[in-house]
Amino acid sequence: MATRINKYLSEAGVCSRREADSLVSGGKVTIDGQAAELGSTVEQGQEVQVSGKIIRPRTEKYYLLFNKPVGVIVTTDRRSRDNILEALERAGWPLAEKRVVPVGRLDVASGGLIMLTSDTDAAEKLLRAEGEHEKEYLVTVDKPLTREAVKAWTEGMMILGRKTLPAKVRQLKDDHFSITLVQGMNRQIRRMCEAFGYEVKVLKRVRIMHLHLDRMKPGEYRELTEQEVRELRREVGVEKPDAAPGKKPKRRTPGRAPRRR
Repeated sequence: MATRINKYLSEAGVCSRREADSLVSGGKVTIDGQAAELGSTVEQGQEVQVSGKIIRPRTEKYYLLFNKPVGVIVTTDRRSRDNILEALERAGWPLAEKRVVPVGRLDVASGGLIMLTSDTDAAEKLLRAEGEHEKEYLVTVDKPLTREAVKAWTEGMMILGRKTLPAKVRQLKDDHFSITLVQGMNRQIRRMCEAFGYEVKVLKRVRIMHLHLDRMKPGEYRELTEQEVRELRREVGVEKPDAAPGKKPKRRTPGRAPRRR
C-alpha cells in the first residue's frame, strides 16, 4: 500500500507532516535515489533517505495522556519556549526514540488532559470529527453563574461568526462548573464566558472521550492501556490493531505517571 511521503516520515518519527513537506521542498528527501516531490508516495520495499540517512518505517504506535501544566505551549516547534515536547521529555518520555505529537490544542493559560500519539490516522480522524467526541472541562469563574449563561451554553450561542454546538453544563458551586463540548473552536470556553461578563480563573480539561485525567499530577503522563487504544481506534473509525486477547498493559517505568485506578 502506498503512503504519502510526509506521512511516511511522520510515522517513522522523523518530523511532523508539515516539517516533512519542508524537507521535501528543500530537496533533502529521496525515494530509491530520486528526489521526492510534494505528494510523492512510498511503496513497500522502497528506500527513503533524508539528507543521505536511510529512514526505516516504524510499525509500533504510541499513545499517551499528558497532564499539561499551565504555561506549557502546545506546539512541536522546538524554538518556542515551554513547548510541550520539552515538557514531555522532562517527564521521562524518550521522545528521540518514540516520537509522538499532540492531538489538538489546549491554550497556554489552561491545564489538564491532552493526548499525544504517533498514530496519525487516529489523530486526524479525531480532529476532524466535530460533533462526535466529548471533551470535559472544569471551570472556575470570577462570579456566580446565571441561568441566562447556562441556557445559552447548553443551547448554543454565536462566537467567531458561528453558533456553538450544544454543551452539557453541570454547576458544582456558584462560580465552579463542569462543561462538556463536542467541538474545539479557538478559546471556545473563554469566549463563551466572556460573552456573559465572566473572567475565567481556572480552566482544566479532565476528560477526552473515555479517557480521564484521574490522579495524574501536572507534568505527568501515562500510556494508554491496550483496551483504551482499541476503544479509541474503534470510536474514531480506524481499524483496530491486532492484540493478543487478555494481554496486560506494559509495566510502568520510572518517570511515568501512575495508571488509572
